[in-house]
Amino acid sequence: MRWTVVLSLAAVLISLPACNREQKVKIGVVPKGTNHIYWQTVHAGSIKAAREFGAEIDWNAPALETDSSRQIEIVDAMINKQVSALVLAPIDRKALVKPVERAAMMSIPVSIFDSAIDSDKRVSYVATDNREGGRMAARRLYEVLGGKGKVAVIGFMPGSGSTMEREQGFIDEIAKYPGMQMVGMQFGMADRARALAGAENLMTAHKDLAGFFADNESSSDGAVQALKQRNAKHIKLVAFDATEKLVKDLQDGWIDALVVQNPFKMGYEATKAVLTKLRGEVPPATVDSGATLVKASDLQKPETKELLFPDIKQYLDTPVTH
Repeated sequence: MRWTVVLSLAAVLISLPACNREQKVKIGVVPKGTNHIYWQTVHAGSIKAAREFGAEIDWNAPALETDSSRQIEIVDAMINKQVSALVLAPIDRKALVKPVERAAMMSIPVSIFDSAIDSDKRVSYVATDNREGGRMAARRLYEVLGGKGKVAVIGFMPGSGSTMEREQGFIDEIAKYPGMQMVGMQFGMADRARALAGAENLMTAHKDLAGFFADNESSSDGAVQALKQRNAKHIKLVAFDATEKLVKDLQDGWIDALVVQNPFKMGYEATKAVLTKLRGEVPPATVDSGATLVKASDLQKPETKELLFPDIKQYLDTPVTH
């Protein structure tokens, strides 16, 4: 009987390593949202990196891009499930500190992408140089307005690291030009209708408004609709991010230029960073995923087409929506 027990125990112990080898590394990826094409493209980039390392992606996000409480719940649930690593775009740079540092305490490596966080408990930060993105927009408005005019910002939400940096970069750059005047900012809070109303309010308050900078997809869409309602093509709009609809508005002259990120590269590099860490190697501490100013005259360039509409269907099982 004793030998039977010993042999059974030995068989269990021998089988454990084989079972562990069969379990794939699982990476929890938590963006700010899932509906926009921007986040779907991030998802595709994450899957590409995971496939290269033989890992799996556990993808989840809040229904609303402003819901930091729900994002905290998702991150905590992934930590409790003991994912191998986390890839996170924090909705709020302060509110997400505690769950990120909890993950670090449990030896779960975290890479941050898209928006900064007020913690150094991360293995990598992958994002657009958002201040430079804001400066790019300011320089374009200075150019297209001939160096003079009143301008305003349609922002995303207070506390969002990426868009706050875009806004500050824009404001700092505009301040360099004596003929340019920053007259106001309204927040869309990820709500197109609210962004539209904010743009309307600014145009009403400043009858001679010459330009807008909209610093994310929903704000850009709301600002365009406000211009269309007033037939105000003379007010120049530089928008941030790109969808098929925004590109069409660029073609039609409602948008002067788009500041375009590279969300596929962002998702790929952020996921690759934690997988590199799990392999025992050191990933880069920061990666600039790049930003490009796109005008209507650039749309037929092959490199612009690839940037605006990467082939993500090969990575995503769910239909792509725009």
